[in-house]
Amino acid sequence: MKFLLIYPKWEKLDRQTRFTLPPHGPVVMAATLPADVDVKFIDENVDAINFDEGCDFVGISIMLTAQVKRGWEIADAFRARGIKVMCGGIATMLHAEESELHADAVFLGEAEGRMEQVFADFKAGRLQNVYNFMQDQPPIESVGTARRSILNRDMYNYRGVQMVDLVHASRGCRFNCYPCAVRFLGGRSFRPRPYDRVIEELSSIENNRLFIVDNSLAQDKDWEMGLFKEMIPLKKKWCSHPIEDDDKVLDLAAQAGAWFIYQAIFDSSNHIRDRVKRYHDYGIAVEGSILLGLDYHTEDYIKRLVDFLLEIELDMAEFTVLTPFPHTRTFDDLHKEGRIFSYDWNDYTCGKVVFQPKLMSPEKLQEMYYYAWDKFYEEEPQNYKMFKMLKRVMDKERADGTFKPRVRP
Repeated sequence: MKFLLIYPKWEKLDRQTRFTLPPHGPVVMAATLPADVDVKFIDENVDAINFDEGCDFVGISIMLTAQVKRGWEIADAFRARGIKVMCGGIATMLHAEESELHADAVFLGEAEGRMEQVFADFKAGRLQNVYNFMQDQPPIESVGTARRSILNRDMYNYRGVQMVDLVHASRGCRFNCYPCAVRFLGGRSFRPRPYDRVIEELSSIENNRLFIVDNSLAQDKDWEMGLFKEMIPLKKKWCSHPIEDDDKVLDLAAQAGAWFIYQAIFDSSNHIRDRVKRYHDYGIAVEGSILLGLDYHTEDYIKRLVDFLLEIELDMAEFTVLTPFPHTRTFDDLHKEGRIFSYDWNDYTCGKVVFQPKLMSPEKLQEMYYYAWDKFYEEEPQNYKMFKMLKRVMDKERADGTFKPRVRP
């Protein structure tokens, strides 16, 4: 049977350098499909959808809230032609009830060991409206290598330079950060994959540059150190969310090919100053993830925060606006207080203000969002800072013999 798997287009973060990374969710899901399923993948961010495509069944993988309305449009269009549609992915879980209005089936949870049932039901004409496995996670040992062969590889580069492939070494998160929905999506239990399964997948990826997309690697220091030790012989170059602030961990991470780290920065404390310096001491660059619009933020606070980021020589910065995604504590608080003024999910890009801030107007917060981007990249434009980051990784690759030339002009 022919299964068409679609990843909807979405509006990129305003002011961010424009490039497209290969999506992770669809390739993980594709790896779980029964052997007799012939899958074709369309990433609408780089390819157009042919709505007359001959197929038996359509799957729509939706990661972001900003994708959901486009995903529903796609689902409606195929269903109007009499083709059954299933929606899944993180954003489908966050918007499950709305998604049920646009799909023949809604899949909630992790896909390993589940797709055989779904496709058997489809073939038998008894497709269920909802497959809810959110409280029944599969054994982490069952998570195999993602099916990256479905990707159009030529489309994922920046000015001819090979960008990163996405991979995960664990699932779940023991933290409960204010703006995050992971508690709802996967519980607060950290579930690390066995080393051999992770190394098997990393070894299978032709691309030398990786983004380890785990919520945080700093959740079990012994496992984290063991993973980095296993990664050293692979000579991969990678970025990730935070790692443990420990000399042994940082040293192993550097040996294992740590290129840069996404570090959340919420204040201008000495703790943050020292944290960034320690990464730099081990040759690891830092891209700050800076959330604007928290209840203690004022115009002056944001200006001083941007000055601090420049002072500590942050390599890159990504500024976002606090966004109340469903099933987060942020949403619960702001919705209860009546401070959310837009429930148009297309506005939930993390670059648009959709709520009433506490200490400034929505218009002022939007203005400060643009100020932060423009001020941080005033002296060194974003493209130049990115070039320096890419040059750093290419220098490391040349040093260990893993460098590959530009993929295309």
